[in-house]
Amino acid sequence: MESRLRQSTPSYFRYTIGLLSRFPNFDLPFIFRLRRKAVDSLQLRPGARVLDVGCGPGGTFPYLVRAVGPTGDVVGVEISSLVASTARKRIEVNGWKNVDVVEGDARNASPSGTFDGMVMFGAPDIYASPVALANLMPYLKDDARIVAFGIKLTNRRFGTLLNPLLKALMRLSFSSTPALNHEPWSPLKKYAAELEIHEYFYGCFFLASGPVSTGATLHSRLEQASEERNRPVECETARNAPIHEPSAAKTT
Repeated sequence: MESRLRQSTPSYFRYTIGLLSRFPNFDLPFIFRLRRKAVDSLQLRPGARVLDVGCGPGGTFPYLVRAVGPTGDVVGVEISSLVASTARKRIEVNGWKNVDVVEGDARNASPSGTFDGMVMFGAPDIYASPVALANLMPYLKDDARIVAFGIKLTNRRFGTLLNPLLKALMRLSFSSTPALNHEPWSPLKKYAAELEIHEYFYGCFFLASGPVSTGATLHSRLEQASEERNRPVECETARNAPIHEPSAAKTT
């Protein structure tokens, strides 16, 4: 159990979970503006449904709840049971009735229904993972918008001095998180060709947002359906195949 918890909970969360448990609404002050900008870029309307993948302790929930209103839905996806419990405590403390957290790996999570938007805030194991994106895109509507925020390597003056530190920070994330590079949003281009990129703090942080490309979610659904259709057939064939006893050799 301890080993599994260690694998599903990044080091930085294990070090700060005590603070988050005591103060579920805590968030870093300089992040407020970026969370608001990320949610604004989704252009959500009242009654919309939105996915917050890699939601962590729910720092983006307040802005998403405000955007979709009481008739909308906010669904978080979080791989760590420890962090998911903190997100649920935030939901309870704030009395949100239309917010839920699905505990699971984004690479095989199965949220219910379809969504008008998806936010991946500080979740490089998702926005930089082709496997996670391929699993999640079929759950988005054709006119959905996506947004990702995270750190990146930079070539800007002064910013390059921070590259070693940023690489060290990434090592505190999941083992499945892709190595840091200068354009970690690249896997998103397969689904959103018109991404708008904004860089912050000498190019060390980025915010990428845009509409899902026409037909991208449909294509993803077809690919996923094809994989699911073929996978069980193979399993069932193997499981239900008749067992043939070796026959005795015929003698003449």
